[in-house]
Amino acid sequence: MKFVTDEPALVVKNMLIVGDLHIGIESELYKSGFSIPSNVEKLKQKILRIAKENSCEKLVLLGDIKHEFAGVSYQEEREIPMFLEDLSKNMEVHITPGNHDGNIEKLAPQKVHVHLTSGFKMGKYFFNHGHSWPNKEFLKAEVLIMAHNHPAVEFKDSLGYRWVEPCWLRGKLNEKKVEEKYGEIPKVKEFVIVPAFNPLVGGLPVNRSPEESLLGPLMTNGMVELKECDVYLLDGTHLGKVKNLF
Repeated sequence: MKFVTDEPALVVKNMLIVGDLHIGIESELYKSGFSIPSNVEKLKQKILRIAKENSCEKLVLLGDIKHEFAGVSYQEEREIPMFLEDLSKNMEVHITPGNHDGNIEKLAPQKVHVHLTSGFKMGKYFFNHGHSWPNKEFLKAEVLIMAHNHPAVEFKDSLGYRWVEPCWLRGKLNEKKVEEKYGEIPKVKEFVIVPAFNPLVGGLPVNRSPEESLLGPLMTNGMVELKECDVYLLDGTHLGKVKNLF
């Protein structure tokens, strides 16, 4: 398992994993007064480049491919089918839908594998967007990989200027809590939360209010201790535990 240097992308063997593309966010920004051209072509070319550089034959999209929460925007209807079609010509594409992905199966070409929102297992890895309970197959995996939270770190200089950098979160699941929920002792203990692939969606600083920061059932039911998670910037810098970043 490798964090791709300076990119919000993860490589596992021959698989490239990215999350939170939010294709169509430009339409929402336009309604708010921001005129930004579509960056779907840039997202596609970046994925293809990273896949080629790392000899990836499979692509796992960890949900929130589209941005419109209820329904499908004109931009999404126009861009997402072609985006997925072009990617599927180069790799085997798998999707675990996110909370923004209503009707994604209607936008995806037939050869794209759209799994359940509860996620899917491939080898020793389990993939889930993060907004729903993973199905019991995840108990048999060794590593749980999720998106959804757009993790980031907030920095502040001596003059009070603040800025936010996307980051990776890596930690251990609370085995006892998982067993209480699923009725089985889990094999999986480690999880990774990936940063958002689309830079337009921003990030949620995990060192601002950690007890309330993360979203999703695993995060809000005591199965993850955010303060004990290791934090890595996109350039590979290990910042230590979340609890040390205040």
